[in-house]
Amino acid sequence: MDKLKMHSLNKVDENIKKIGAQFPNCITERKNQQGEVEYAIDFDLLKQELSSVIVEGREERYQFTWPDKKKSILLANAPIAKTLRPCREESVDFDDTENLYIEGDNLEVLKLLQETYLEKIDLIYIDPPYNTGNDILYINDYIDREDEFHKKYEIDEQGNRLYLNTDMNGRYHTNWLNMMYQRIKIAKDLIKNDGFFLVAIDHNELFNLGEVCDEIFGYSNRVGVISVVHKPEGRNQAKFIGPSNEFMLVYAKNEDKAKLQKVILDEEQKKAFSCQDENGAYRLKNFIRLSDGKYATKESKPTFWYPIYVTEDLKTLSYTKIEHSVAIYPITDSGVERTWKTTKETFLERYQNGDIVAQKEGNKIRIYEKLRENQVIKTHWVDKKYHGYHFGTKILDEILGVKTFDFPKSLYLMRDIVKLFCPKGGIVLDFFSGSATSAHAIMLANHEDCGNRKFILAQIPAACNEKSEAYKAGYKNICEIGKERIRRAGNKIAQENPQAKFDKGFRVLKCDSSNMKEIYYNPAEYNTDLLDILIDNIKADRTAEDLLFQVMLDLGVLLSSDIKQTSIAGKTVFNVADNFLMACFDTDINEEVITAIAKQKPYYFVMRDSSMENDSVATNFEQIFTTYSPETKRKVL
Repeated sequence: MDKLKMHSLNKVDENIKKIGAQFPNCITERKNQQGEVEYAIDFDLLKQELSSVIVEGREERYQFTWPDKKKSILLANAPIAKTLRPCREESVDFDDTENLYIEGDNLEVLKLLQETYLEKIDLIYIDPPYNTGNDILYINDYIDREDEFHKKYEIDEQGNRLYLNTDMNGRYHTNWLNMMYQRIKIAKDLIKNDGFFLVAIDHNELFNLGEVCDEIFGYSNRVGVISVVHKPEGRNQAKFIGPSNEFMLVYAKNEDKAKLQKVILDEEQKKAFSCQDENGAYRLKNFIRLSDGKYATKESKPTFWYPIYVTEDLKTLSYTKIEHSVAIYPITDSGVERTWKTTKETFLERYQNGDIVAQKEGNKIRIYEKLRENQVIKTHWVDKKYHGYHFGTKILDEILGVKTFDFPKSLYLMRDIVKLFCPKGGIVLDFFSGSATSAHAIMLANHEDCGNRKFILAQIPAACNEKSEAYKAGYKNICEIGKERIRRAGNKIAQENPQAKFDKGFRVLKCDSSNMKEIYYNPAEYNTDLLDILIDNIKADRTAEDLLFQVMLDLGVLLSSDIKQTSIAGKTVFNVADNFLMACFDTDINEEVITAIAKQKPYYFVMRDSSMENDSVATNFEQIFTTYSPETKRKVL
C-alpha cells in the first residue's frame, strides 16, 4: 500500500510540473542537498522561450520589489509538516455543521488548506493589520541567533513570534509586505475561477498592497477600489486630515468569468422593487413602449407591432394564436397604436425566462415586464449602516457584554459584501477573522435570503492584554472572543427568528505539529536500534480523530465533510463523505474488520502501518480487497 506524505503541498514541485507541461525542454535534473536527483528548471532556457529576442543579461523593466521578496516566494512555496486537530468541546454542532473555525498562524493554515480547497472558495475577504506603526506582526520567516531571539520577539503560548512593526523600523514596509505577499499568493489558488478576493486597507499601505495584488492576480483582474465611509465624522486625532473612510480592493480570479450576485444594497431601492419570485426582487412596468415619441409607433417600428395571445387564466402567453386566448396589442388607453418594447423573438425569450406576465385590471388585460434591479455598484459606499462604531463596535459589545475590540467591521457592511460577492451556496474564507464579524454576517445573510453559505475562519490566538476588559471577562486570546461571538450571534438570530433555518454551528480545528513523529519524515537520521524502539511512528498524545483530519487534508477531503463513526468487531471505523474515505487507526485489525470495510467499497481506505493482527491477515489483506473492492485505493500512515 502507498504511504501518505502527511505534509502540505510542495508548490515548487507543482510549479515545475506546470512549466514542464508547457516547456518540456526547460526541465533539467540536479542533485539536491541529500544527493538525490530531482527535477529543476533551466531558467536561462525558459527566459529565452519567453522572449522574441536574444536574452543577454539583465534589462530594465517595470517591477515592484522590496527586500526579501524572493525569500517570500520561496517560503510561500515550501511545504510544512503540520496538521489541523479537531476540538469538539469548543465546537458547536460538530457532526452537522459545514462551517470551520481554525486557530493558528494563517500562513500555515493556508498551506494546509491549499490542496483540499484548491479552487473551491467563492469569496476570500480579509481585513489585515493596516501597518499604522503600532501593529504586531507574526514573523515566521526570519532566523536569528538564540541569544538575540528573545530580545527581538515576544513569544505567544503557541511559540509564535510577535513583532511590533513600528514606523521607526528600517524594515517597516518590508516586514508588512513579506507577511501579506506570502498569504495572498497562496490564497489566490484557493479561489474558484469565477470567485473574488477582497481586502480592506487604509491609506498607509494602499498603494503597496495594490501593487502586490496587481502582481499576483494581474492588473486586468482588478475589479475596483471601493471607498467605504465607516466614520463620517472623521478621526479627530489626525495631524492634518481626519480619515473618514477606508478602502476595499476588489479582485476577480478571472474577470471574464466572475459576476456579481443580483442583490439590492440600497434600502430605498429595495422599496421600489417590492415584488419577489424565485429569481429575486423586481417591479412591474408596462410592456408597451410609451416613451420615444414617434419612434415607438406602429409605423416607425412595424416589427415591434404584433399581438400577444393570453389564455383566459392569464398563465400562457404567445405571439402565435392559441386556443381560448385573447389577442392583446400595444394600444394605449387613449387609443394610440404604439409598439411593444421588443421583437417577437425577444418577447418569447423573456417570457420563457419568467420576466413577462399578464394581469387583469378591470375589464382589460395588461402586459407587464419584470424589471430587475440591475444596479451599478459604485466606488463609494456611504450608507449609514456601514458606520464602524454604531454597527460594529456597539453590536459586538452588546453581544458579548464587554468591550473587546476597538474597530470591528460593521456587521451590515460584511453582510452586503457576502450577498454581493458570494452565491447563496458558496464558501467564504476569512483568514484575518478577528472578532468573527464575517461569520456573524454570513449567518445573518443566510437567515435573510434562505442561503446556505459556509464560512472558513482562521485566526492566530494572539493573547489579550491582561489589563483589558476582555481578559478580565475571561477571554485569554482573540480566538476565544471570535468563537464566543459566533455562538451568541447564532443563538440570537435563531431566538429572534424561530422559523429560520441556517447553520449556526462550526467545527473548531487547531493548527499543531504533525501527528507523526520526526522519524516518519527523516528515517535516515535514526539508527537501526532506535528504529526498533520507535516502531510506532505516531505521537502518543494524538487521537484517532486527530489522525483522521490529517488524512483528510492529505487526501483532499473537505474538512466539513460528514463523518460517521461505527464499530466493527470492536474496532473504531470512520466513514467520511458517504464511503469516499474509510479509516481505522486501531491496532490488531483482523480479517473480519478488513472484509466488512472492503464490502462497503470505499474510494479510499487508510490504516496504520503494521497494524494488522498477524501475518495471516497481512497476507490476505490484498486478496480481500481484490475480491470485494478492487478499485479502493489503500493507504497507510
